[in-house]
Amino acid sequence: MAKEFPLVTAEVKPISTKFRKLSGSVPNRATIEQIERLREAESVSMRGQPPVIWDRAEGVNVYDAHGNMWLDFSSGVLVTNAGHGHKRIADAIIRQASKPLLTSYCFPNQPRIDLMRKLLSLAPRPLNKVFVLSTGAEATECALKLMRTHGRKTGTDAKSIIVSFDNSFHGRTLGAQQMGGVGSGSAWIKNLDPEIVHVPFPDGFRCEDTSFKLFETTLERLRIEPKNVAGVISETYQGVGPNFMPMQYAKDLRAWCTAHGALLCFDEVQAGFGRCGTLWGFELYDVVPDLFCIGKGFSSSLPISGVIGRQDVMDLYGPNEMTSTHSGNPVCCAAALASIEVIEQEKLVQNAAHVGRTLQECLQQIKSEFSDVIGFAPGAGLVAGLLMVKKGTRDPDYELAWNIVNLCFRKGLLMFAPVGVGGGCVKIAPPLCISEDAVREGCQVIREAVQEAVQQIPVSNL
Repeated sequence: MAKEFPLVTAEVKPISTKFRKLSGSVPNRATIEQIERLREAESVSMRGQPPVIWDRAEGVNVYDAHGNMWLDFSSGVLVTNAGHGHKRIADAIIRQASKPLLTSYCFPNQPRIDLMRKLLSLAPRPLNKVFVLSTGAEATECALKLMRTHGRKTGTDAKSIIVSFDNSFHGRTLGAQQMGGVGSGSAWIKNLDPEIVHVPFPDGFRCEDTSFKLFETTLERLRIEPKNVAGVISETYQGVGPNFMPMQYAKDLRAWCTAHGALLCFDEVQAGFGRCGTLWGFELYDVVPDLFCIGKGFSSSLPISGVIGRQDVMDLYGPNEMTSTHSGNPVCCAAALASIEVIEQEKLVQNAAHVGRTLQECLQQIKSEFSDVIGFAPGAGLVAGLLMVKKGTRDPDYELAWNIVNLCFRKGLLMFAPVGVGGGCVKIAPPLCISEDAVREGCQVIREAVQEAVQQIPVSNL
């Protein structure tokens, strides 16, 4: 479920604060003309975000070419963990591009060597091998391949079942979309893989049963023998919420996978590199997976992703049997290494934990004030969501969520379009360098937008 944001000029109330600046029409006629030209050339699928043409972005702010400045609560789409346009990252990109060395396929390059060593210094033991790719979906596809290959190698040919979760998202390619369990994303696939199955995710809201017993009974109902499960994949937190599993559930899942020879994989594409107030999101659960996927905030800029895992898993394929054209691209690797160094040296993981408490407190206050239309407000660190519902139900209210995002846009707070089950989630994920003052200002804008959006709801819909 999605719709286009209207290309209609609208006068906005002038705003001038430390974090936001708007005046005139948003979008103005020049912006509309440029976006209309873009829409003539692009597929309709690219029309789903608020109509601002990004001219530059720095720290926690996004600017257009007309003097407007938005406070960014999106990090692009959870990418710019170190902040937008960080000089150290930009300089690393410029230095590498100026050599010049822009690509090297699978031939080694120094930034790749340096990045691999850095990642291994950060990964928990016994995870000691890395494979870098370009996108999150490419990483989860690789994890699927590794889990299945490992299952068949260590068991029989029947050990190929992959267990994922309802309402999950792992990308939009063939295998990734089948592992994903949200909405109708896999409806385009005619012959679904019968050995990719889904179980309820214990979020405590749409699935109130958070006991691990539900995992086991669901597999029994699906007539799946545990010995035939090759792997279990879960987003560290489900992006639709963000929804987290209880710590005890995660521990029980870890023990179950170990007992049955199944690999446990966490999709850390959104959760990694400090987003949750810990370097790796799965640290919240006090467990270590057998492999995990990284992406998005990996470089805070350029496209790069990867899989980190145990050597016996990562080395299942020999030379030239598991490669990708842009694996270890030198410019992307230089950006990723610089981003990690910024996150470490500027203590952004600690900032995400500290300022994240303010974010979560503010959003819980908003939920309490509008509890009839906000069903759930989960979060950790600097990721959170407001799940908008139709009054008196747990049914997602996409129109209300969309109106809130649109109103925030016109007030100088930038978020991406609603996500999640039925499109009801207003997702909040600012760069990890954000201050408490900026978080409080942004949350005040959200509160104002929720209040205005609720007042606009027809009485018949309440």
